[in-house]
Amino acid sequence: MGIVNVTPDSFSDGGKHMTDATAYALSLIDDGADMLDLGAQSTRPGYTEIPPSEEIARLSGVLAPLRSQTAVPLSVDTYFPEVAQYALRNGADIINDVSGRWNPAMAELIRESGAGWIIMHNGAGSVEEVKAFFVEMAEKCATFGIRKEQICFDMGIGFGKTYEENLALIAHIAEYKHPDYPLLLGTSRKRVIGTASGQDNPAERIYGNIAADTVAILGGADIIRLHDVKHEKQGILTASALKGERDG
Repeated sequence: MGIVNVTPDSFSDGGKHMTDATAYALSLIDDGADMLDLGAQSTRPGYTEIPPSEEIARLSGVLAPLRSQTAVPLSVDTYFPEVAQYALRNGADIINDVSGRWNPAMAELIRESGAGWIIMHNGAGSVEEVKAFFVEMAEKCATFGIRKEQICFDMGIGFGKTYEENLALIAHIAEYKHPDYPLLLGTSRKRVIGTASGQDNPAERIYGNIAADTVAILGGADIIRLHDVKHEKQGILTASALKGERDG
């Protein structure tokens, strides 16, 4: 899953792709991205929230044009139901919801539209707590009438967690992954990678990212959300091949 930030304040590439977001997104597909995640609201530590209207304004220049030029699945990173509704009406296939909360309005939109829904754990959390959150959300989705194939979980690396919690969640995926749902990992360029690798520059953390990707894939992660598609995909394909050989 290639990351396309349409924001001026993202922690690693803020403002870099705002004016040429469509071209940049298409270049990620050329580099090997199987799907894209478009974000118009920065969720970096200490970010200033923008209103739904501003998210929609930022997305309006890239979502529909991108949809007209590619068939790959498009995800929109938002926790506002009104932004999600706009996104789904303009070509998005998936809503990537980082709120960490059960929002009935969002759940209803997902159920009625049939769209994909990435549900992320947000806040401090041990392996046991994240596992319990996934079980709770799975039960709520089932009760609400949302189909299993619409749901993907995300452990929320870097969202309110300590360094130790982040490491544990990357290293012990098999202990908490829900058996019925795919799992997304999003560590790309994040502080946990910088701390572990000693690399202060987020854009230079690619080798640390590949190491985390490999451990996560061997543990059972299904989707890797990343910036450096061209280089990291080599590691992802290799880790996937090794996992296939190990698991038979």
